[in-house]
Amino acid sequence: MDKEIKTTKIAIFQRKEIRKTIYKNEWWFSVVDIVFALTESPDAGAYWRKLKQRLKEEGSEPVTFCHGLKLPAPDGKMRETDCANTEGIFRIIQSIPSPKAEPFKRWLATRERDRRSGTGDKENKGTLQSKGVSRRVD
Repeated sequence: MDKEIKTTKIAIFQRKEIRKTIYKNEWWFSVVDIVFALTESPDAGAYWRKLKQRLKEEGSEPVTFCHGLKLPAPDGKMRETDCANTEGIFRIIQSIPSPKAEPFKRWLATRERDRRSGTGDKENKGTLQSKGVSRRVD
């Protein structure tokens, strides 16, 4: 049986944790974590559900660029969470009015550039192993 090794890490954007995991050989990010980092909404999940509904009404289908992937939840259990790759995240943040959107785009583009150039593996440096999740402060 073919076992896929799951790599889940925590990236930090302006002191906010963003869970990410490898899926189809690229990083996929938790949409709810990004929504929280950009909006600081007390209920980022509700914000994302409303945004997803609005995107559908506008003709954009988030289902085409989001997948439910299992990530560790605050209670330590693995829970299905909407995730998107870098391209999908750029599409989502276009719809979030936030002064943090532009800095976030630059932050994300830097990580993608580092990943493509091979320097992204330096993330292993300075990580902590906790419940199978690598944490790194950027």
